[in-house]
Amino acid sequence: MLNYPLSLNLIFEHVRSIHGDKSVHSLLSNGKIHTYNYTTFCKRVVKLANAICSLGIQQGDRVATFASNTYQHLELFYAIPAAGGVIHPINVRLSSKQQLKIVQQAEDKLFFVDDQYFDRFSELQKEVDTIKSIHFNTDEVHDSARFIHEYEDCFDGVEDICIPDIQDENCALALCYTSGTSSEPKGVVYTHRSVFLHTLAVNQTEVFGITESDVVLPLVPMFHALAWGLPYAAMFVGADIVLHGSDSECVVDLIAETGVTISAGVPTLWGRLLPELQRRKQDVSSLRRIIVGGEQMPSELIEVYENDLGVEVRHAWGMTEMCPTGTFSTLRREHQHLPDTEKIRIKSMQGRPIPGVQIRLVTEEGSILPWDGEAIGEVQVRSPWTTGKYYKSKPSTKYFTTDGWLKTGDIATVNRDGYMQIVDRLKSLIISGGESISTTAIESVLLQHSMVRDVAVLGIPDKQWGERPIAVVALSKNTTEDLSKILTEHLIGEFPKFWMPDAFIAVDEIPKTSVGKTDKNAIMKKLIESE
Repeated sequence: MLNYPLSLNLIFEHVRSIHGDKSVHSLLSNGKIHTYNYTTFCKRVVKLANAICSLGIQQGDRVATFASNTYQHLELFYAIPAAGGVIHPINVRLSSKQQLKIVQQAEDKLFFVDDQYFDRFSELQKEVDTIKSIHFNTDEVHDSARFIHEYEDCFDGVEDICIPDIQDENCALALCYTSGTSSEPKGVVYTHRSVFLHTLAVNQTEVFGITESDVVLPLVPMFHALAWGLPYAAMFVGADIVLHGSDSECVVDLIAETGVTISAGVPTLWGRLLPELQRRKQDVSSLRRIIVGGEQMPSELIEVYENDLGVEVRHAWGMTEMCPTGTFSTLRREHQHLPDTEKIRIKSMQGRPIPGVQIRLVTEEGSILPWDGEAIGEVQVRSPWTTGKYYKSKPSTKYFTTDGWLKTGDIATVNRDGYMQIVDRLKSLIISGGESISTTAIESVLLQHSMVRDVAVLGIPDKQWGERPIAVVALSKNTTEDLSKILTEHLIGEFPKFWMPDAFIAVDEIPKTSVGKTDKNAIMKKLIESE
């Protein structure tokens, strides 16, 4: 057999030669929709890749993006790796301090910046002397020696007749960061090989199930694990792709206008969109499937989407470390005769491993547990698109086993049919609107305040966001000052606004277990009793 490199070039060349007439629709900031076909898209990608090379970007150099879901960002998803660079999409929702840590570790050589984020980006420029930037969607030229030129200038005088050829499938394609497991962001390198194989896997019928006749709207931000791989998967099969920018308020209009058939996003968003989708049911009749991940979708919400709107819900689980897809919950043939309530129960599970992914349940002592729907253990995973170590760090037994499995920190059961159900988390995480919030990170910063003697941060159920953090605080001295205001101001420079606890509750002592650890179960019990 030919030993041919599995690279993004294979996806790009297929898109260019087979699907040239398909469309990219992108919502602009003025409310209009920008549309062009794949042929035009590919010509611009080739020019952009050549322009990036001409700027001195070498093989393996990180090129950062500071952008939302736009056609320019989509072009960069292809052009930066094609030029040999490593695309590094930065989460625009993180605090400036978190972004600075990430940029300093990644050592990004060049930035592409959507001008709506210029103010946030300029804060980074003040701290990192090496940042050079190209801006798009801008009406003005920024007075900066490190501003190279405007995005559209990249295409002037550049040929579109060739593209750099990636021969090493194991070279880096993307650098994605996760900050969920601790206060320090951790980078995950996606290779050309891992992205190509992930694309093949998620395009299975029982996973994304995208076809050439579909119109796909990724509502998950493109800076979240490459929008779950949808920009590559959708274009590879020839589906039209729709990008909503950063405006989630216009989603229903966009679905109606472009005829979206498949969309993907976190449950919080689908809960917020439901009333308008119900009100405009006839206008959005094209929508046939939503892919849901980031946190568990309530079974009641699944039921409404499926029975009222006629929209299939596909529940997924994964991690940035997994490129990111791991499991999908779809019904088997033998489930079709079951009552609707039982079908919804199965759909609300995290599902079965997709082709190429292996999972196992492990006890604290390292014993492998059976798939019987009862045994509870930590989920460990491996696949051709799961990382074996974090960026610029050595493999650690804290995160990876000696026999090559990723420790996810999720506690689950798996039934005899292979359906996984997450029941708890080892990691101190709160999942709010699909975003990870580290309780230990918040606790460590709160403990730095002179007023705080002890603290426990925990998540409480929230109808809109799934979970929200609250902080239970034992004070070093009594005070009549506004505790919430003081401690929020203490945290605000360290973390994004959505990390801020909704409440600060003063207590005499933080309950402890017999070994001296914070007993969050006891805290939650007291909170429930006090309501």
